[in-house]
Amino acid sequence: MSLPTPRILHLHSSFDPGGKEVRNVRLINAWGKDAEHAIVSGDLEKRGAARLLSGKARVKWPRFPSLEGKPTPGRLKRLAAAMAGYDLICTYNWGAMDAVMAHTLFADVFNLPPLVHHEDGFNEDEAVRLKKRRNWYRRIALGRTAALVVPSRKLENIALDVWQQPRSRVQRIANGIDTRRFSAPPKRDVLPGLIKRKDEFWIGTLAGLREVKNLGVLVRAMARMPDDWQLVILGEGPERAALEQLAIDKGVEDRVHLPGFLDQPEKVIGLFDIFALSSHSEQFPISVVEAMAAGLPVVAPRVGDIGEMVASDNGPWLTEPGDEAALAEALWQLAGKPEDRKRIGKANRDKARAQYDALAMTERYRALYWGLMDRNRPS
Repeated sequence: MSLPTPRILHLHSSFDPGGKEVRNVRLINAWGKDAEHAIVSGDLEKRGAARLLSGKARVKWPRFPSLEGKPTPGRLKRLAAAMAGYDLICTYNWGAMDAVMAHTLFADVFNLPPLVHHEDGFNEDEAVRLKKRRNWYRRIALGRTAALVVPSRKLENIALDVWQQPRSRVQRIANGIDTRRFSAPPKRDVLPGLIKRKDEFWIGTLAGLREVKNLGVLVRAMARMPDDWQLVILGEGPERAALEQLAIDKGVEDRVHLPGFLDQPEKVIGLFDIFALSSHSEQFPISVVEAMAAGLPVVAPRVGDIGEMVASDNGPWLTEPGDEAALAEALWQLAGKPEDRKRIGKANRDKARAQYDALAMTERYRALYWGLMDRNRPS
């Protein structure tokens, strides 16, 4: 007798395209009709990642109590009641931590299913230092989770040492992508209103236009770069106007381009000659894996797991976090070394294909989720 199709509830503070949202979509797409998914975005205006969902995915958008507010017993009880009736609950980052607390307090009352919490990194308010009160709250809230999934060694250490989670609960699953999709050479006119000319070079990045991404560093660095180099920042967010004004102030507005968010980065990232990342805080950024799969050298601060992610040949081009001058110097130096760019890019591509392909990631998540739902029995 076959089991009914499992129902999985996903709780996000927002569902605009970002690392965790894109990974969530890719997993949902990979599983097709094997599961039904209910996705909650705490901010109803931020559901842009929904357009990445496959037509074969079985997805609903249920009404759900607000994920924001004071963690009063009454509010937490309402959150818990709304989680009943599913086979698995997946929560994501600090924005869903009240739901995690609600599950810990009221799981028995409402006969709730297992909960898997996912931590992918921190926003501006915890980019430099974690908040003590939040750490205390996390320790309590995570007390009855079935698993805590993190993509990076740094987050794994935080989960074990700072949040004091047991080793048996913490699982590190590296982010993966379909690396082969980044092999095809992109068209030079793939971006609307922007064509890459044969006599120019591009520094590129994929990032939400948010303060924590520190993209102003890249704009300021362009003032020193040779005239045949352009900066292309793919993404959307509240910092757009500030970045555009900064480019004007630095006199590089003709060489700084913000085409917006692109659904399929594999169609454009191969146009870049250098991939640059400037964030104050990262853990295991998918954009770096995508750049590696496209055969690009990476210039970035040594934050999160980036030092372990890139090939050893790329190591000298990583800089100390917060050292803006060093990042600009690395970009300028690498711009003048085409042979090094080619060699490093090949090493990165080889490592991405060997270690960061999506298949292994998808299989590990499926084994975890289906195991917790007791669905890993042979058919």
